[in-house]
Amino acid sequence: MSLTARDVMKQYVTPAGTVEALAGVSIDVADGECVALVGESGSGKTTLLRCFNRLVDPDSGAISVDNADVRRVNEVELRRHIGYVMQEGGLMPHWTVRRNVELVPWLVGIPNADALVTEAMALVGFTDASFSGRYPRQLSGGQRQRVALARALAARPTVLLLDEPFGALDAITRAELQEMFMGVRKQRPVTCLLVTHDLFEAQRLADRIAVMRAGAIEHLGEPRDVIASPATAYVARLVEKAGLHRLDRHA
Repeated sequence: MSLTARDVMKQYVTPAGTVEALAGVSIDVADGECVALVGESGSGKTTLLRCFNRLVDPDSGAISVDNADVRRVNEVELRRHIGYVMQEGGLMPHWTVRRNVELVPWLVGIPNADALVTEAMALVGFTDASFSGRYPRQLSGGQRQRVALARALAARPTVLLLDEPFGALDAITRAELQEMFMGVRKQRPVTCLLVTHDLFEAQRLADRIAVMRAGAIEHLGEPRDVIASPATAYVARLVEKAGLHRLDRHA
């Protein structure tokens, strides 16, 4: 397994009291697999995702990446070897597109970094050299997310973490980037953990879906199983709200 979580618990103390973000979550993601974490705000999906690159340290339980306990790995080095894409991209605004994509290979000290950067940019559709010298402010939202994905892929990580990567985009651009993402996975079978609130997006992009609620996984299975046989009433409501129950009926 590329990613493993075992009995992971995490609480936050807020002015309103203690919030249980993760309530004993366990999950495995196999090599080359894409698993989508789906749920409403506050369900724990982003907290779980960030446990794998140690942006969040759980209170208890175990997290492993490529069979290594993340607590035994320097967090900076860990993050340099895991691709990470945020909703807003997180690009350096004063750096050009190419310099943004070069960031991780440069930090890691990869000798053939220039070729890897060119390859990563081509994977996300940036074959026109004119894009290399542009700045994030000169790009559309969809183009910025392409750059963010290229940056995450440039060092050839074994694991890619994506936190609502297409959530802030309009419907047409979002569909285009979903197509691009599926194409990238065919060419580069990297292990992916994808956070999304959109069950339709999850069933389109992921091999399996984990529906989360109140810090726990209510259903983990292949998209067709989640849609056709929801494990709980909550999962059934999500399927109905997404309109996927109609797709299942007419399949």
